[in-house]
Amino acid sequence: MAHGIPSQGKVTITVDEYSSNPTQAFTHYNINQSRFQPPHVHMVDPIPYDTPKPAGHTRFVCVSDTHSRTDGIQMPYGDILLHTGDFTELGLPSEVKKFNDWLGNLPYEYKIVIAGNHELTFDKEFMADLVKQDYYRFPSVSKLKPEDFDNVQSLLTNSIYLQDSEVTVKGFRIYGAPWTPWFNGWGFNLPRGQSLLDKWNLIPEGIDILMTHGPPLGFRDWVPKELQRVGCVELLNTVQRRVRPKLHVFGGIHEVSFPLVPTGYGIMTDGYTTYINASTCTVSFQPTNPPIIFDLPTPQGS
Repeated sequence: MAHGIPSQGKVTITVDEYSSNPTQAFTHYNINQSRFQPPHVHMVDPIPYDTPKPAGHTRFVCVSDTHSRTDGIQMPYGDILLHTGDFTELGLPSEVKKFNDWLGNLPYEYKIVIAGNHELTFDKEFMADLVKQDYYRFPSVSKLKPEDFDNVQSLLTNSIYLQDSEVTVKGFRIYGAPWTPWFNGWGFNLPRGQSLLDKWNLIPEGIDILMTHGPPLGFRDWVPKELQRVGCVELLNTVQRRVRPKLHVFGGIHEVSFPLVPTGYGIMTDGYTTYINASTCTVSFQPTNPPIIFDLPTPQGS
């Protein structure tokens, strides 16, 4: 397994190279043209499950934000499962084991998983800080002994776990990272700006599929009750200007779309990268959004 070690001479973006004003972040964004989405960004209809897989292709099954509610999910046929985090409520070892058991019963050739902000025990710095605080916020997590969670990712025996790292499967280079802009002090939260950009700058060029927990700015990130987009502008610039993956899969935003306003779950494209918000749970934490499948041509020689 290769890990995402930046190559020598790799281009990185600094936070000063572009405006951090979200309305200016898109290279072709016209705030007057559309209140909700920039031009050249298009909705994509999901592939029906019974669509035959084209010859020479690999079928990806995308899910996210299952939050320990996997029992009733109908999983479709595919080759590679991508789960982009929040597979537990709080990252308790018992929850991780339950999720791992579920993975073990799935037939996919590869299952690739990243953490989300709910996987508290996977964020070592978060846990170190939690121990120093009053134990009211996450009492069940605070009561854990360090030996209970020190190597919690090792419980994921039925998947490949990525955290600021990459793996190549069936010829596809896949990179995963759990970080999201700060939100209510959960795990893997970082301040917007340079702190997040430092993490995105670790993503190597040449990645085929990028897995992050949260969305980039402007793609399936509209939160109606806040009347704002919550995606990461640094991630957007990294994806569109430098890495340019074929597929960017994420979750984190559970809101449901309504006409003309693509909010959470669903698919969009900028004409080069396809963006999938695969959040399984709705905003009320009901696991009713079906998995999204996507076919990509299998790299030659793999």
